[in-house]
Amino acid sequence: MSISLKEVTSDKDLKRFVDFQYKLYKNDKYWVPPLKKEELFSLRRDKNPAFDFCETKYWLAYKNEELVGRIAGIINHKFNDKFNKKIMRFGWIDFIDDEEVCSSLLSTVENWAKEKDMHEVHGPLGFTDMDGEGTLIEGFDEVSTLGAIYNYPYYPRLIERNGYTKDIDWIEYQVKMTSDPVPEKISRISDIALNRNKLHVLRVNKPKELLPYAREMFYLINSSYKDLYGFVELSDKQIDMYVKQYFGFIKPEYLPVVLNEKNEMVAFGITMPSLSRAFQKAKGKLFPFGFIYILKAMKNNPGLDLYLTAVRPDMQDKGVNAILMNEINKLIIKNNIRLVETNRELESNSKVQAQWKFFEHRQHKRRRCYKKEIH
Repeated sequence: MSISLKEVTSDKDLKRFVDFQYKLYKNDKYWVPPLKKEELFSLRRDKNPAFDFCETKYWLAYKNEELVGRIAGIINHKFNDKFNKKIMRFGWIDFIDDEEVCSSLLSTVENWAKEKDMHEVHGPLGFTDMDGEGTLIEGFDEVSTLGAIYNYPYYPRLIERNGYTKDIDWIEYQVKMTSDPVPEKISRISDIALNRNKLHVLRVNKPKELLPYAREMFYLINSSYKDLYGFVELSDKQIDMYVKQYFGFIKPEYLPVVLNEKNEMVAFGITMPSLSRAFQKAKGKLFPFGFIYILKAMKNNPGLDLYLTAVRPDMQDKGVNAILMNEINKLIIKNNIRLVETNRELESNSKVQAQWKFFEHRQHKRRRCYKKEIH
């Protein structure tokens, strides 16, 4: 039975592209559905400012006229210019447990890569680091987190059969918390770092009080992440989009910000109450009831997700990380949080992983970025 690939060329096709994952994972208790509206926004050339420097094509795979897979091919020209590479990304890849379907999807991206004179294909990756990254290779029986890729166990097996090998892994931890005080060593290092570097923690009560710092926060991401694997600095248009999209959701106490004596930002950490179960109930839609589940999850939630932390390069290795950990620990104790999801960390990031030694923890997920040379 032959597989046919159709390029997405209309809004109707794009809706099918987005909807496919909801069909594939409909009965899976570990998958966390993203909001369909946000998925469509991200993939539309007239909406997402990443298209200022990204070239894309999307395809749908059909078998006996039934939709059985999808994939995106992405050329991030800013990435290629920064690293002097000729690499194409694949992303938004989903498929049934069928080797021929997987092979057809990947070979279609590879053929386009050859047409564009690319030398390598890697993924799964999105347009930028703010999108989901990495095929899950461990942790299939763990509930996913918001914004993370989830996939069935057959994905890595079939991707590897097509000649893809490991480029890099991200690992994730689940940290078990108690009502005990903040570990003494963390609080002590935090106090020393605050005094020695003349720093203080920003105290605000309302989300709008954080807005003056919003753009500075993303500029700090750009400077502190610039040397990490595959990171490409966010543009002003992208920053404006993320501020508009996400700052309405943020609870100030869940976002510790460290300032210097000039009130310049030197570090921050973005955390959120776990929204995994709420988004599972919402099933990709805010209305009519999705927003209610999400609002409830923002209150009295025993779970916490860590999303982003950033420390200004000139302030790294000066104990500033301990300040953030100290503040997050105070939040955890105050709100009776029992489980923390770290989300993805590069396997080579030993400094971040060293933080979890103060707590009971387990490394429960691993995801992989694959690569393949093409000729």
